[in-house]
Amino acid sequence: MSSTPTEAIRIAADGSVVVCVHVQPGAKRTEFAGRHGDAVKIRLAAPPVDGKANACLQAFLAEFLGVPKSAVSLLSGQTSRQKVLKIGAVEATAIERLVEQAR
Repeated sequence: MSSTPTEAIRIAADGSVVVCVHVQPGAKRTEFAGRHGDAVKIRLAAPPVDGKANACLQAFLAEFLGVPKSAVSLLSGQTSRQKVLKIGAVEATAIERLVEQAR
């Protein structure tokens, strides 16, 4: 796998995965929704209040990638729809599934 599978997903030097996402809070269900520019678009069922959407996003990615919630951290975009997350200890097969969702 190359070091930059897509513009939205990068493999960091420490082996963690950095993902750029565009979120749509308040959706009917939490799901991947393709691309939004150079980011993976994710619809979130949680509202954008009191950090609920961020917590929902972290839990969704942790479950999808098979890592603990503590392995998913928000690097930037705490109050923005554009977010950058860092995910540690991700297996190669999970990264491939994530890349597929980003297409």
